[in-house]
Amino acid sequence: MLNLIYRHLIAKWRSLIKFINISWQKSPKFRFQPGSLPIAGAFITGLCLSLIFTACSAPSNVNSANGNNNPVSDTAPKEAKVVRFGYQKSLILLKAKGVLEKRFAPEGKSVEWIEFPAGPQLLEAMNVGSIDFGHVGESPPIFAQAAGAALTYVAGIAPSPAGSAILIPENSAIKQLSDLKGKKIAFQKGSSAHLLLVQALQKGGVQYSEIEPKYLPPSDARAAFVKGSVDAWVIWDPFYAAAQQATNARVLIDGTGINKQGGYYLGSRKFVTENPKTIKAILEEIQKLEEWSQQNREEVAKTLAPVLGIDLEIMQKATSRRSFGIVPIDDNLINLQQQVADTYYQLKLIPKQVNVRDAVLTKEQYAAFSPKV
Repeated sequence: MLNLIYRHLIAKWRSLIKFINISWQKSPKFRFQPGSLPIAGAFITGLCLSLIFTACSAPSNVNSANGNNNPVSDTAPKEAKVVRFGYQKSLILLKAKGVLEKRFAPEGKSVEWIEFPAGPQLLEAMNVGSIDFGHVGESPPIFAQAAGAALTYVAGIAPSPAGSAILIPENSAIKQLSDLKGKKIAFQKGSSAHLLLVQALQKGGVQYSEIEPKYLPPSDARAAFVKGSVDAWVIWDPFYAAAQQATNARVLIDGTGINKQGGYYLGSRKFVTENPKTIKAILEEIQKLEEWSQQNREEVAKTLAPVLGIDLEIMQKATSRRSFGIVPIDDNLINLQQQVADTYYQLKLIPKQVNVRDAVLTKEQYAAFSPKV
């Protein structure tokens, strides 16, 4: 490369000397005066230095491997090498089977798993940048949006209405939904259990203001339920199945005929828009695992029982009530989710009106990574 630069400079130098000689001979105006030689030398030296710097800067735009002088573009965003995945016990199978690790290993990517007791805590972590991706029920995204979180709906989870219920103690005097008036009811605020309670109260003709809500995460709610500190508990599987066996709790009502949607897989807006290939891979692996689970419920229960520290019988019950599969984000899901948002706003449970579409991508963006389901 330096030899090419040297030959180029020599050629330029000779051309310049030739030009000066010709000019000198043709016109006295171009003849150097006694004090002009240093000026001419400085001019020539400066020109040569300029040529050297120009030539030496050339390699930044040269492909040394193939001699291509066209600039090499490297503007495409590089996808993340680590996926921070938030999860809850209700959907721990993805972690237990290790399918994402197997999918990403050839690409040098890894997965970090962070467990949360419920959806609101998971999305709070997403909002502050602690995780990139996760799954929750239908209510947490509404509360998160109302708090200003920059999240994005990625895919829907098939609804499992029989997998959530309002539990009451075995010897409770509560017989019907209208009996919940004036009662203390434990549930995770902003969770799918919250929505089930709201919908059940409407069905029973009870105003939300007529109950005494006790906002507790699953573990604390169970303790309160066992102690008799609350009159009812709204919960989902596998906590639901475990409570049934351990406390002989009665089911006042489950989500059958009430719940029309399941939960959602969501990601931070930045992660989803910058990592479409990663999102596509995640959804493909989730869908394959869901299809396998649908046909192998017994194996699912056997896999999860030891991981969760739950008796196999309890896990079998929870698995039998669950629907498997993911669904694409479409207008139907968006409209259902908007109804959830409007309900919470009307009850003054969120501080402002939420527009669900603010957390939705374009149809073209969804088509780029959504598996055919």
